[in-house]
Amino acid sequence: MLVRCLYASRPAAALQGAGLDLILAQSRKNNPALGITGLLCVSDDLFVQVIEGGRDEVCELFNAIVRDDRHQNVRLLTYEEISERRFGNWTMGHVSIAKLNPALLLKYFKRVELDPFDCSGAATMALLGELVATASILNRAE
Repeated sequence: MLVRCLYASRPAAALQGAGLDLILAQSRKNNPALGITGLLCVSDDLFVQVIEGGRDEVCELFNAIVRDDRHQNVRLLTYEEISERRFGNWTMGHVSIAKLNPALLLKYFKRVELDPFDCSGAATMALLGELVATASILNRAE
């Protein structure tokens, strides 16, 4: 059974380029063996991540993220059983929140900022779906 999990968190410390590169490298190394795919959106003060895969693998990964001291205020936004993956092309795709089109943010959020803590999980998921549709996802950190 496939599931999709969307969560948001705050970095415990400011995330520098090397720190983000390490997170992405670990994900891209470990996720294929687990059948995990997904997308990570990141800024200096926000993580938004969607992970897809088998129920056990996704739950174990989410639990590890909750315990990871690089994250604080971890909030589950959506969790659902799915019939197919939406983010299957990425072992862990990456989006820089700072580079998002302001008009795209206003389409889903009340201000020109990605704030998953103050909107529905469906709105955040719709934004991520649109990023896939507009080819805004990077396979490696810039």
